[in-house]
Amino acid sequence: MERTRKWRPGRRTVVRAGCGTAGAGVAAAGAAALPGAGGTAVGTMTVSALLTLATTGWWPRDARRLALTAVAVAAVCGLGTVLAGPGATAEGSPAIKLALVEYASGTWLVLLVTRALPPWRSAGLWLVLGAAVSTLLLRAGAYDGALEAAGQSLFLSAGPLAAGALGTALYTARERRARGVREARRAQRLELAADLHDFVAHDVSGIVALAQAAQVVHEARPDQVPALLRRIEEAGVRALGAMDRTVHMLRDGDGRLSAAGAGKDASVADDAGARAAAYGLDDVPGVVDRFRASGTADIRLTDELPPERRADVPREVAATVHRVVVEALTNVRRHAPGAERVRVVLSCGGGGLLGSREGGTAGPSLSVSVTDSGRGAAGARAGRPLAGERRGGLGLAGLAERVETLGGVLTAGGSSEGEGWEVRAEFPLRW
Repeated sequence: MERTRKWRPGRRTVVRAGCGTAGAGVAAAGAAALPGAGGTAVGTMTVSALLTLATTGWWPRDARRLALTAVAVAAVCGLGTVLAGPGATAEGSPAIKLALVEYASGTWLVLLVTRALPPWRSAGLWLVLGAAVSTLLLRAGAYDGALEAAGQSLFLSAGPLAAGALGTALYTARERRARGVREARRAQRLELAADLHDFVAHDVSGIVALAQAAQVVHEARPDQVPALLRRIEEAGVRALGAMDRTVHMLRDGDGRLSAAGAGKDASVADDAGARAAAYGLDDVPGVVDRFRASGTADIRLTDELPPERRADVPREVAATVHRVVVEALTNVRRHAPGAERVRVVLSCGGGGLLGSREGGTAGPSLSVSVTDSGRGAAGARAGRPLAGERRGGLGLAGLAERVETLGGVLTAGGSSEGEGWEVRAEFPLRW
């Protein structure tokens, strides 16, 4: 990047110096050709060439200035053909070299215009300017009849046509690169936001829950405050670690990170999912333990996944299962802080949710569910939602998109056991 910044001013100076030198040469050639060719022919050719050179050397080279220059040059070329008359640039005329310069400058201007403007905006200027430049041979008078004149003009139009096609191709390639950069940056922003929401927000909400607990017990049971403060410190360290991990994922160009519990199959549709696979199934018990330590709910983890099958779970599926557990427990802490029971279940099945979606029996699947008992009596007395409660955003909606990308289904709603809430995700597996 630094080399580019240093090179650009020098390149501009070189281009401006070259355009200035060429402009001086064109003016000198026009003055030399004036006695033998007439003021109209020399004047129009000189003006059109100088306009193109001035636009080439001007910075910034914006599209509006290029369009105005193209219109002006087309008008000057047309007037030169009409007013100068046949023979103005015939062989042996002092203006023949100026005619070649005018043709080259007009072709170059077509390239600049089509490279700077979208095709639907540059097409008209391209055709008008190309037609005006292609009439130069009409001034020579070296044709026999209208048919030959049309053939000569058609021959000369090959240059502007080729320049326009090249400029349009360059514009399209530049826009494609810019669109790719925008999409990559957007994907990075979304991935960063998802990581901050899924991991950092989980640890921060734990800090808030512990701080609320310390406020409640500091008078009645002051002996428990030091332990709560240690837990707050540990949660803060985990939050910093999650932020460092997120930054590491952004810096990792190829997206390859070690993931506990990751499987052998690393195929995934998008690179963002590959970068996110930094956690896995083996990290779920730690999430459950931290949730248990930061609250009073009776939380239990039931892992029914056979040990011999754990290594076959794709890395992205394992990471998304971890995200589902983190998001669901964070929502319990936010929306049902007084929940008395929380159950986390990992299991293999025949694809109940997937079968319902596909209208039949699905193959093997991995499911994860997080169910709470609702706020309950304890929640009504002591629990309260955490400050800054978020509605919508990057939570379950973003998680559902990630699950669907992997071919799975995510549901969230009232628990089938009555009170409470259940978040459930199911992923297809290919053993």
